[in-house]
Amino acid sequence: MTVLVTGGAGYIGSHMALALLDAGRKVVVIDNLSTGFRRAVPEAVPFVEGCVGDEALVGEIIAEHGVEAIVHFAGSIVVPDSVVDPLGYYLNNTVRSRALIAAAVAGGVKRFVFSSTAAVYGEASAEPLDEDVPLAPVSPYGASKLMTEQMLADASKAYDLRFVALRYFNVAGADPAGRTGQSSPKATHLIKTASEAVTGKRDRLRIFGEDYPTPDGTCIRDYIHVTDLVGAHVLALDHLAKGGESLIANCGYGRGASVKEVIASMKRVSGSDFLVESAPRRAGDPAALVANPARVKSVLGWSPAYDDLDTIVGHALAWERLAAQKLAVA
Repeated sequence: MTVLVTGGAGYIGSHMALALLDAGRKVVVIDNLSTGFRRAVPEAVPFVEGCVGDEALVGEIIAEHGVEAIVHFAGSIVVPDSVVDPLGYYLNNTVRSRALIAAAVAGGVKRFVFSSTAAVYGEASAEPLDEDVPLAPVSPYGASKLMTEQMLADASKAYDLRFVALRYFNVAGADPAGRTGQSSPKATHLIKTASEAVTGKRDRLRIFGEDYPTPDGTCIRDYIHVTDLVGAHVLALDHLAKGGESLIANCGYGRGASVKEVIASMKRVSGSDFLVESAPRRAGDPAALVANPARVKSVLGWSPAYDDLDTIVGHALAWERLAAQKLAVA
């Protein structure tokens, strides 16, 4: 089975390409390199520079490589940016996903794994969320992802296509072997930016809001190691290959950490201090998002290996330090 990984030059996509290679699968990557890096794609993987919204190009890839499954990561992911540029997010995350799904159907691809998000839930309590709670995204980012979930659900009823949509909580960390990690030039994710504060790439770390209705006033998130996350995708592909039904499932650990708890972990793991300052809330940020991962565990048999905040922080920091060393040498 050849798997087409969209956005495979990005953070999660590059980890997915490695996981598939490690599992002995055939992989091909498409990425427009707007935020990804060609160097992040394993040398053994065929790479096509292009847009997933180009149905003709995707059709050619499917035919040339005998693609039987698609894992779709390509898209825009910064919540505050989606509030400022909603139409850009609907174009990149929804319109282009529609084109990709159409190319999959036309090319006879029967299995589709989609990178969705906990942002579809909107404002939520600190209680773990299951997949059946009402969906009410508070940002265009969340809404754009929910629209793609709906398109997949409708397409699966009309065509010979089954899908798994995995709703990510907060993805962090890096490949434990140091082969890839998060290299976004304008990162906004907390653990990544805290790592940059440790290595001196940024002169301070900002806490966006300390007046949320949480124990310490800062946002609570369920942080999941990127390697555990892509492991769920491999299991999702296996589920579909065995004839499993379409599925929507959360990917998280079932407990949250506040912004201040993550900062404390980074200072503890790194053994260093860095400047932290308060800043206003960002638009579209709910107070708390924590997963109930029961479904992904029971249906896919998922069992995380890196369910520990300090471990996640340690792997992210190791990658950041390695990147800093390479930059210094260059």
